[in-house]
Amino acid sequence: MAKKKILIQTTGQRKRAIARAIARPGKGNVFINNKSLDFVQPEIAKLLMKEPLVLAGDSAKSLDISVNVKGGGMMGQASASRLAISKALVEYNKKLKETFLNYDRSLLIADSRRTEPHKPSRSKAGPRRHKQRSKR
Repeated sequence: MAKKKILIQTTGQRKRAIARAIARPGKGNVFINNKSLDFVQPEIAKLLMKEPLVLAGDSAKSLDISVNVKGGGMMGQASASRLAISKALVEYNKKLKETFLNYDRSLLIADSRRTEPHKPSRSKAGPRRHKQRSKR
């Protein structure tokens, strides 16, 4: 009987960034927007995305993960990719869920904070800023 191919699709969000990850059996290669994870810059973003892979250990070495990320800024995209990668690893190996939650809850649970909308008549000043007043 032929072996069933595993294809895992997950998503991750952070602020305006949305990452879609596809994991399939392989040799442990990770690509972010068709670029190898080793060539991602800046270094802090690369380390952030590698965290779930380091925690997973050998489980991560049997999956090829391809992440497509759009929107937001550089660190928002890194956090969204990190979330998508860790969700894919947990779906592949359920034992990793407790490890990830004990290490950092944000590996599996998205941060729901968003920017506050600007208030009317002061649209460029910000949501809560008032005009500066002199006391003397």
